Amino acid sequence: MQDTLIIKPSKKSPLFLRTIVLLFAMVCGVYICTICIKQISSVTKMNIQVIGSPSPDTNIGTQQEPQIPILHYPKPQTFSRGECTQNPVRFFVILSMQRSGSGWFETLLNSHINVSSNGEIFSAIERRKNISTIIQTLEKVYNLDFFTSASKNECSAAVGFKWMLNQGLIEHHEEIVEYFKHRGISAIFLFRRNLLRRMVSMLANSYDRYAKLLNGTHKSHVHSQQEATTLSSYKPVINSTSLINDLREVGSAAVKALEYFNSTRHIVLYYEDLVTNRTKLKDVQEFLGIPRMKLTSRQVKIHKGPLSDIVKNWNDVNKTLSGTEYESFLRSDY
Repeated sequence: MQDTLIIKPSKKSPLFLRTIVLLFAMVCGVYICTICIKQISSVTKMNIQVIGSPSPDTNIGTQQEPQIPILHYPKPQTFSRGECTQNPVRFFVILSMQRSGSGWFETLLNSHINVSSNGEIFSAIERRKNISTIIQTLEKVYNLDFFTSASKNECSAAVGFKWMLNQGLIEHHEEIVEYFKHRGISAIFLFRRNLLRRMVSMLANSYDRYAKLLNGTHKSHVHSQQEATTLSSYKPVINSTSLINDLREVGSAAVKALEYFNSTRHIVLYYEDLVTNRTKLKDVQEFLGIPRMKLTSRQVKIHKGPLSDIVKNWNDVNKTLSGTEYESFLRSDY
């Protein structure tokens, strides 16, 4: 009988086997987590691209996230953006008051090759008769389906319009603030420090609506010195009795608007600063996240020189405002 050689497997420690299983489970866990993180990262990047990210051509990336203009990729129903489909668009609105320089400011913005500002669209009452018509109009503007002479081509980088405070803006401010925040709309407040000069401009413009001094035609803005001289020949009479209350009421309206829209992304500008310091226009372009360009306007200022040469009852006005908080308005150039 031959001897049989039997080889018995060596016994391994149960602790060693458990260690192997544990290491295998850890490796599998790390691998699965890595795959999940990559997928989440991919989805996040995709969402940021659609919603908006800081523009590479601006210097505002160091500001807080709410101060970064949101990028949009509108899909208009009335035309095709063609090769510009992937070009982002910034949404803005100019919030101002009549005769505060908003018309001049808007022509400056529209001189930028990438900006389309569509004018005072809510001057039409039917567009602001209720919040529904207001939202419908806003949707047309920001979907690039609202056409005016200011509309640029399909590659516009910033689209907006100007909105006066007394055109349904304050009346429906709660809904409009929510819309601005939801749609990522940047607000540009433009006010005039010298409310007395604004009043002169208001009175003169109101008079010309009926007088039509320019060959039977009313013009709120002019493009020649001759036209400006003709319109400035009218010297308005200011009601000195209600003057202080009138100035205070206008100032309060501006303060109230700023309070209502404080939670939106916004910038505050003053007409006088834009006139005396053109670097302010660079700030505006940075705020909108568009390339810097030299902005120009053909508009000519109508009322120049000291107010004593412009207001018919200057002595009454001077007496009323001297010694008050509005005294500086008497001497301001702009």
